[in-house]
Amino acid sequence: MTILQLPEQAGAEPVLQTIDAEARRRVSGPALRTFLIIADRYGIAPQDRAALLGEPSASTYRKWVRKAQAKEPLALPLDTLTRISAILGIHKALGILFPNDAEAMIWLTGPHRGDVFGGQAPLETMLEGGFDGILTVRRYLDGWRSGSRGHPGEGAHFEPVRETDLVFT
Repeated sequence: MTILQLPEQAGAEPVLQTIDAEARRRVSGPALRTFLIIADRYGIAPQDRAALLGEPSASTYRKWVRKAQAKEPLALPLDTLTRISAILGIHKALGILFPNDAEAMIWLTGPHRGDVFGGQAPLETMLEGGFDGILTVRRYLDGWRSGSRGHPGEGAHFEPVRETDLVFT
């Protein structure tokens, strides 16, 4: 697989970079283990985890998880690694935007009136929209982090969690 790597400096030429099986083997286990930790943290159900990873069969998903946890050799498809990369970016953005996991969970799993979500929770957008849905949430959060859109402010449809909103039973 060859990808186009965009230059960091203006005016520089783009470079074609090959992602071979060895490169995928090197990052697949750590990437999947990290994905599983994030999925546990956000309480994502096993069938939803497989959907986020591109809908591998149940047996393939279980094999990937077993190999990753046992630190056995594993080479995930490039599509799956790209999905994991986007989810890592979402996780990072949530960590920057929200001071604690509870607030991030409310944003991720609650209904959202932002134009791109149409009343759906961002997690639903990720699950139902496939790779495009994952990238939609990633781009939205990146835009919010940069101050260009999505931030709570005048007319916002998201209220930050207050201490009085938390109930412990």
